[in-house]
Amino acid sequence: MNMWDIQLFKLDYGDAEKKALLEVFDSGWLTMGAKTRELEEAFAGYLGGGVSSLAVANCTAALHMALLAAEIGPGDEVMVPASTFIADLNVVMMVGATPVVIDATSLDNWNMSPEQLESKITPKTRAIIALHFGGYPFDIRIAEIARKHNIILIEDVAHAIGGSINGQMCGTIGDISAFSFFANKNLAVGEGGMFVAKDPSLFDRGRLLRSHGMSSLSFDRHAGRTISYDVTQPGLNYRMDEFRSALALVQLAKLEENNRKRKKIVEQYNSLLKNSAVHTPFTNHDKNSVSSYHIYPVLLPEGVDRIAVIESIKARKVQTSIHYPAYKEFTFYKKIIKEKTDVSDEISRRVLTLPLYPGMTSEQVEKVVDALLKAL
Repeated sequence: MNMWDIQLFKLDYGDAEKKALLEVFDSGWLTMGAKTRELEEAFAGYLGGGVSSLAVANCTAALHMALLAAEIGPGDEVMVPASTFIADLNVVMMVGATPVVIDATSLDNWNMSPEQLESKITPKTRAIIALHFGGYPFDIRIAEIARKHNIILIEDVAHAIGGSINGQMCGTIGDISAFSFFANKNLAVGEGGMFVAKDPSLFDRGRLLRSHGMSSLSFDRHAGRTISYDVTQPGLNYRMDEFRSALALVQLAKLEENNRKRKKIVEQYNSLLKNSAVHTPFTNHDKNSVSSYHIYPVLLPEGVDRIAVIESIKARKVQTSIHYPAYKEFTFYKKIIKEKTDVSDEISRRVLTLPLYPGMTSEQVEKVVDALLKAL
């Protein structure tokens, strides 16, 4: 039973998704088959920029594969944003590298600061993981810094599918990119993601890492294209199943229209909150960039009891969230993260994420804002 009148996010699913699932059910093939290959080709075609795509279990898997494909390990430093989900930091730790946390640019732009990024580069810096926070593309200077210093740039595109910078799609700017198809994402299938690369050698390493280092897949053997397989390097099992690939194909077809709907909702939020005590970030983002409008985070006024605000809004049956707690709040990372990240720390203390999904009505947006302002 749903306790919310207005959820944080809501799936845009219908008969097309049901039909896609039934087609997989009737095919008798459940993982890494024809639907997955169709999705990979369609996704690469959507992005353009000469990239190739591999469907994977989730975005974290894609990030892990990216570091492994780039041969990042002990002794290497990897720049990660302070304002992001914990996965970016976790994968760096998992390969034995050293994370270097980079603060957000400002209270208006929560993407990593290019100035601080460049100031912290050392001879040990091997990679940068850069998120497009909330769907708003990062400063293109981050890519220029990576090229200048010959550092691998890994785009975390979990928030930004459909976003672009100067006409170039997010996910085609870095050397390797990782996309998320989690349940609350703009392209939502529950779990799943995409590993994207331009360089054929990086792509080939990713392909082997995805499935045990095997030279051929079960579907190839089933289709009679090969009899056996070789193992040319150690690998993992980060495959995606056919059901999610089928769902993703339908969701990909809806993506552009749904992103346009998200934009209108964000514009209404911004208009209603314009003269309030609530701070709305990214309202002055680069006009040459296009956002995917993934989430709608705001900053509450300084000194406000956020828990009390959340409880007040909850009493009106409106769901909210926090994107994201600071790394330093987590037990494991308290003694590890030493960098000074004042901007991101303040964002973490004051952020509140409001509902945003393509099916939201104008009346629902008004109700959310009313609940927020009354709570304050």
